[in-house]
Amino acid sequence: MLKEFKEFISRGSVVDLAVGIIIGAAFTGIVNSLVADVIMPVMGIITGGLDFSSYFISLSGVQYETLDAAKKAGAATLRYGVFLNAVLNFLIVSAAIFILVKQVNRFKKQQPAPAPSASEALLSEIRDLLKNK
Repeated sequence: MLKEFKEFISRGSVVDLAVGIIIGAAFTGIVNSLVADVIMPVMGIITGGLDFSSYFISLSGVQYETLDAAKKAGAATLRYGVFLNAVLNFLIVSAAIFILVKQVNRFKKQQPAPAPSASEALLSEIRDLLKNK
């Protein structure tokens, strides 16, 4: 079993996956900072000081001025603003990763198409001759 585990870990795809996960986690931290520290303040200015994270609904029926006041009172809250921030964060992370992967794929060396084998070439010629009849 130890030998099988060593062979499994030694495969390149497992190591590539581990590196991808580590880089993805670090990249997510960068994008989270971009959203929280750059995009959301700008959105706040554009929308007149709107902060999604402060939007909530008190499930107890009592109205609270702020989310902190509701938390201190121990009220159950539905924090849909925090959810909206998470969705926005996800969309930005997804778009950034898409752009990154697209650029990396653009720089990868294009592999030439393999030359057809002799039998494939012969079959193609026969097919073309039959089409022309």
